[in-house]
Amino acid sequence: DGAFTAAEGAVRDFRQTVEDKSKIGQYVFGGFAKNLYAVTKFDSDAERLFSIVLENDADVEKWFRPAKGQFQLFYKSGVDYKEYQPDFVAETAAAIYMCEPKMRKEVADPAVLAKKEAAELWCERASSHTATYVGKPWKYALIPHDVIAANMSLKRLVGAG
Repeated sequence: DGAFTAAEGAVRDFRQTVEDKSKIGQYVFGGFAKNLYAVTKFDSDAERLFSIVLENDADVEKWFRPAKGQFQLFYKSGVDYKEYQPDFVAETAAAIYMCEPKMRKEVADPAVLAKKEAAELWCERASSHTATYVGKPWKYALIPHDVIAANMSLKRLVGAG
């Protein structure tokens, strides 16, 4: 995401449905209580719905959409390594989740699976480090877009418990 600004009055309530979902990336959303940032942009309506899940879920303490380069996370793509930025990071009392809502048809895509593998390894290493000072474990979740609904919990979406 990175830095962006919005004209006063141009910030949309994240709970309000966007009529033309193809234009969702043009909007800036606000009204969050648990987001570390006052305003956020989304690339899809599934991401907007996921933010509602995070805001509604009593187990979620805080969340944010990471900025490019924040995790220094790379995946193999052919002979190159490309940077991967997960869509969301959400913290509960028990764990920190790196979450990636994705179109169902893209879940088995080789690039998506390579990103998942890289993120799972990153989470494994981060968890090993946080265990040295009684920190929270990190977990990765690839979430098909068509299972996301505003009345769900993060725990149910990531398949925890």
